Amino acid sequence: MSYVSVDVMWTLLGAAMVFFMQAGFSLCEAGLTRAKNTGNILMKNLMDFCIGTPAFWLVGFGIMFGGSGAFIGGFDPFILGNYDFGPLPKWCYVIFQTVFCATAATIVSGSMAERTKFSSYCVYSALISLVVYPISGHWIWGGGFLSQMGFHDFAGSCAVHMVGGVAACIGAATLGPRIGKYGKDGRPRAIPGHNLTAVALGVFILWFCWFGFNGCSTVSMSSDEAMLSASLIFMNTNMAAAVATCTVLIITWIRYKKPDVSMCLNGALAGLVAITAGCDVVDPFGAFFIGLAAGILVVASVEFFDKTAKIDDPVGAVSVHGACGMFGTLAVGLFATDGGLFYGGGFHFLGIQAAGVLAVAAWTGVMMTVIFQVIKHTIGLRVEQEIEIDGLDIHEHGLASAYSGFAIQDVMGGLDVNENTDLGEDNPNEASKAQLDAAVPVVKTPDVMPADTGMYKIAVIAKLSRFEKLKRALNELGVTGMTVTQVMGCGIQRGAGEYYRGVEMDATLLPKIKIEVVVHKIPVDKVIDTVKKTLYTGRIGDGKIFVFQVARVVKVRTGEENENALRDVE
Repeated sequence: MSYVSVDVMWTLLGAAMVFFMQAGFSLCEAGLTRAKNTGNILMKNLMDFCIGTPAFWLVGFGIMFGGSGAFIGGFDPFILGNYDFGPLPKWCYVIFQTVFCATAATIVSGSMAERTKFSSYCVYSALISLVVYPISGHWIWGGGFLSQMGFHDFAGSCAVHMVGGVAACIGAATLGPRIGKYGKDGRPRAIPGHNLTAVALGVFILWFCWFGFNGCSTVSMSSDEAMLSASLIFMNTNMAAAVATCTVLIITWIRYKKPDVSMCLNGALAGLVAITAGCDVVDPFGAFFIGLAAGILVVASVEFFDKTAKIDDPVGAVSVHGACGMFGTLAVGLFATDGGLFYGGGFHFLGIQAAGVLAVAAWTGVMMTVIFQVIKHTIGLRVEQEIEIDGLDIHEHGLASAYSGFAIQDVMGGLDVNENTDLGEDNPNEASKAQLDAAVPVVKTPDVMPADTGMYKIAVIAKLSRFEKLKRALNELGVTGMTVTQVMGCGIQRGAGEYYRGVEMDATLLPKIKIEVVVHKIPVDKVIDTVKKTLYTGRIGDGKIFVFQVARVVKVRTGEENENALRDVE
């Protein structure tokens, strides 16, 4: 196998891993938003790549690598420019750059989630891949003025992540916050995502793929120098992510009294973004402090945009990619072992990095403002209020639910079948006419409420975590039927002051479960005592018990009423 073959395989492996980051972004963004918009989020991530691929192939790549010193021009969309690919085959390098372009585009979908027209988003996705990303990318990686100045962005903290983060900020600001995000007093309200499991899986996928994003950007593995560089890059990438996560853990534990899960997951991404620019020129000590600073920055940034700037960013894309991408690019001028300020290099390298950050931020900010304003005043950028409230899935994609047929918890599977339970016909369609005729007919009674029927409905509001224990206790008492509903609510204490991403949870958004049973022969007081003993912990939120008199019960299968209807045997 030739050295060129090794380099090609290494680069193509990197391209495949960076492509798989789309799966990670999809899971993160879907999990951090509400279930009613899941299909829309997944569709936007899919189309970022599918629209971006031909757009970047036809125009973007030629702009980005159209020849040293070129701004726009010097490229042929079918020849893909006169860029010197070195030993790599042209198409190997093209696909490697394509997946990086798609990454920049897809960052924006999370910040604009739950309120953006799908058609308008597709227009944005095409334009960032056609023009916005390629031009700033040319300045950095295609022989443009920043690369000639000595600007260093090894794998894209600035070229990819900051561009995506700035675009995300402009998009979210242009759209405005989601309905219900801010109260009349301007205070932010927490809108929790619906699936942290998906978020965690997405982050682990992104973390894994980042080894390809950074490590395979050497585009070579055929020399000792390349192998040593890749090894250092892998080490630094992992170090920064781990330290940033630990930093966010400590900060949120102190600030919010409990470690915030979603913020810690954002912290891992913050460390990965920040180390991307300098992963090849810093040592592990530098990576440690870059991760530490990124962890502090991402928490402060999320709170700033949420509470002060009032830019509603459901997934933290502006903070993770924009703020930490900007910091990571500047950090090269601080921590580079050759020329960094903290390693005796003075301010010259840091000044170059700062100039590059300002140039790219200004270009992206201006262009994305123009693009989003044009879209807003032509085809429209934001969906109508009714669509946003109902969810984009049903209106934009005809998708009633992205989780159709999925039950969050099997609340029916644990009741024991005993002598008081009659399961009836296995197939009701095979019931004989004699069985049907034998059913007691429904007798209409006067609409008079009896004084006391001896039947009572007991409704219990409790924590979801106590359901299994309560179900078993009621079953042992003789209760074999119940209605269970997952609800949201709070008592007069107005909630327990929990936090989500730095914002205090609304007191009406505490998850609860409601269990309803109807009893006749079982004493009500006995049921109440059983429930109290099962649920009691002495803490706020143990639950409440409500008792109602039942005026009338009708069994659908037989037509029996009241006491007879409550019996489950003939």
